[in-house]
Amino acid sequence: MASLLTNIAAMTALQALNQTNKETLTVQNRVATGLRVADASDNAAYWSIATTMRSDRQALSTVTDALGLGAATVDVANQGMEGAIKIASDVKAKLVAARQPGVDRAKIQSEISQLQESLSSVVETATFSGQNWLAVDSTSTLQRTLVSSFSRDGTGAISIGTIEVDIGATGSMLVDTSGGGQGILDSDRSVTNGADYTVLTLDISTLTNDATDLEDLEDMISGVDAAITAMTNSATGLGAVKSRVDLQKDFAKSLMDAIDTGVGQLVDADMNEESTRLQALQVRSQLGIQALGMANQSAQQILRLFQ
Repeated sequence: MASLLTNIAAMTALQALNQTNKETLTVQNRVATGLRVADASDNAAYWSIATTMRSDRQALSTVTDALGLGAATVDVANQGMEGAIKIASDVKAKLVAARQPGVDRAKIQSEISQLQESLSSVVETATFSGQNWLAVDSTSTLQRTLVSSFSRDGTGAISIGTIEVDIGATGSMLVDTSGGGQGILDSDRSVTNGADYTVLTLDISTLTNDATDLEDLEDMISGVDAAITAMTNSATGLGAVKSRVDLQKDFAKSLMDAIDTGVGQLVDADMNEESTRLQALQVRSQLGIQALGMANQSAQQILRLFQ
């Protein structure tokens, strides 16, 4: 039926053109943003998963930063420990030289005193971001905690992993800043015949070639050597912590890359597919406009009936 009031062909063509324009807008948004799922209205499930994964990825980035800070702290402590070992080895060498009868032990002590001051300086300055793992108050907490991981289980519960480091008497503490003498360098060591000493306070300037004095000198050599051994063990422990921190840092970076890939699989637009769809929609839009124009001309055909 030909009608002036109802143009079914035009209505159909207009609906098709509107649908094409809507799809074109969707594809254009995907091309502009690079996202197939930009908000919850595009795909609520994928958007929710991607949002949670992005949040976890940000948390992992913070963990990586914390691991970097922890690695730097451990590295500074390790460098300080290695410096202390070198200086203590020099002290031991001076003590061995002083064992030779006839040497001027007062002059050797002056050299040892300089080394002791250097040793104290190395320990005091081995600080990073306000933390010193070599000069420690033994009355405070002797555990240091490094954040190492972030994870979420299937129920959504969050777990924070940590690396615990003991810096107490069996750890990296070289000097006890509380005065308790619990550090490797400031702990009391005994000699057979004389008064107790520490690596930082030993003094051989008054020792003679008497057998008892030489015995005490040998005790000091053994004591400094024991301190070097303890510091070497501590350095080994710090090195193991540093290796673990580096491994965790590398794993966290790999995990972030995996999350980025997973999120991309969920929400990223396939630009090859979208460009092909856009070209097809542009052709459909042109055809729709032509169809609408042809439908609108049907009214003109009715006029011919009255000529």
